[in-house]
Amino acid sequence: MHKDIATPMRTKEILKKYGFSFKKSLGQNFLIDPNILRNITESAGLTKETGSIEIGPGIGALTEHLARSSKKVLAFEIDQRLLPILEDTLSPYDNVKVVHQDILKADVQELIETEFKDIKDIMVVANLPYYVTTPIITQLLTKRLPLRGIVVMLQKEVADRISAKPGTKEYGSLSIAIQYYTKAETVMVVPKTVFMPQPNVDSAVIRLTLHDEPIVDVDDEEFFFQVTRASFAQRRKTLLNNLTSQLPNGKGAKEEILEALGQIGIDPGRRGETLSIEEFAALSNALYPIINK
Repeated sequence: MHKDIATPMRTKEILKKYGFSFKKSLGQNFLIDPNILRNITESAGLTKETGSIEIGPGIGALTEHLARSSKKVLAFEIDQRLLPILEDTLSPYDNVKVVHQDILKADVQELIETEFKDIKDIMVVANLPYYVTTPIITQLLTKRLPLRGIVVMLQKEVADRISAKPGTKEYGSLSIAIQYYTKAETVMVVPKTVFMPQPNVDSAVIRLTLHDEPIVDVDDEEFFFQVTRASFAQRRKTLLNNLTSQLPNGKGAKEEILEALGQIGIDPGRRGETLSIEEFAALSNALYPIINK
């Protein structure tokens, strides 16, 4: 068994050997606790039949755990300076492919088809750079990639928003978008002390399990998300105020919006954060013909 990369001493050794300095702009915080990495890997339910996709492998701390538990690992690294380090630290593993690309710009579907040819079970497992967490998760889901799920470490505050329930202050359009595609659970909260350098915020690991079918029926997906974003635009405002001020032609359609709310039994004086995903689906289906005529 090889010495774990993720210990404070080994991490320091590797960084010193390569004269590596952290780039704040890339949100680089490396994990230095093997137990946390084991927990992340276990919560992803990986087997020797799994293809794992990692984003931001850093010096390979999580990557080696994924390599030990999966059939193959596809890791996206944006920082060129890390490529020679990864080649060195991951040399014991022949089932890892590091791609020097920004995951937000990469054709992930095509890479899955070429790199995971005979693999049906695909998981994204990553310690995400905090400044791009939401765009990355959103893109992985909206692109309808053939994933079983996503297990990621992110800012605790974002994790709270993702798994929030109606009526809480964390609940918002992000909670609804994620719930639309997945079942979200927080696996564990992670202290700052297990990172090098230490971030200013607490972190959490969340697990998103994709639904076979979206849990609500909507006539137009894009419009559904537009309605949820509009409903939360100004949290103190009522649903009616937000919808009329935020939706295209909303101001001119105030009477029709009121009527539609009445028909589906939603009080126009409620606030966006009190609506369940089912109510948002009913709302978007009722407003679609009004706003898009």
